[in-house]
Amino acid sequence: MAGGSSGVSFLGVLLLAAILVQTVAVTVTVLYFTNVLNTMKEMFARSSVSCLTRADLRGGYIRSSTEGRGDPCWQVTQQLHILIEKSLSQRYQREISSGVRALSLSDEVSRVLPSLVMEDRAPSRPKVAAHVTGSLAPKAEREGGGSPGRRVQGQKISWWEGHKGLAFLQEVRLVDGELVVPRPGLYYIYAQTYFRHTHPEGEEGEEEEEEEREQRGRPMLQYVYKKVSSYPVPILLMKTSRTSCWSRDSQFSLHSAHQGGLFPLAAGDHLLVTVSNASAIDMDERSSFFGAFLVS
Repeated sequence: MAGGSSGVSFLGVLLLAAILVQTVAVTVTVLYFTNVLNTMKEMFARSSVSCLTRADLRGGYIRSSTEGRGDPCWQVTQQLHILIEKSLSQRYQREISSGVRALSLSDEVSRVLPSLVMEDRAPSRPKVAAHVTGSLAPKAEREGGGSPGRRVQGQKISWWEGHKGLAFLQEVRLVDGELVVPRPGLYYIYAQTYFRHTHPEGEEGEEEEEEEREQRGRPMLQYVYKKVSSYPVPILLMKTSRTSCWSRDSQFSLHSAHQGGLFPLAAGDHLLVTVSNASAIDMDERSSFFGAFLVS
């Protein structure tokens, strides 16, 4: 019995020793692999930094592409450099394009500015223009109208105002209701006349009624003529007409006639306005006027 007990005890001690050795081996193995993992992490971190700085793990630098072509780190670094160069190239290309556009704009400005400077330095060309307005005239003169000469329709308005109020003359003369052109060129000519028909109050005779009936049915005509020294008869430039029904119930009726156009004129040409009924013209300066100005 004593021998059997000692054998069991030996087996137990042997089993405990085996377990202890196995535990120690496992512990050592775990510690070893933990150390290896930590070392690998450190190596990976160093290799990541070295890829960015093109440095190897020993602290040296790869001098040529052939020395590190087989290194994965070199390949990553090359891809990174290519990406950076591509981004910088696109950025520089945009900046260069912007610079080229700016230079093109500056060239345009430089081409325009000299002309502007030359225009500023060039002697200013005197402006040729005239705007004459209606003015009060004796009744006899208005009823008779001016004498425009033969073969001219209507009655000439000769009582234009050239200096007072809204009227002005700039290098243009006003002679007997006619504008005298100072220099040749293309002129814009315009004219407006304001017709005012006053209805008499109270009882009217047969002759007055007949006269008023004729006035109501008469068209309102306005003519613009040009007189030249080389031709004996004034030349008709523009004509406008209007026929309106004037009410007998109102104290007066108002109608305007306006026209304008471009015409070539020579120095010394005369411009004049005639109307069908000069006595019916309202010669307020804002209602009836006549003018011309040099375009080119």
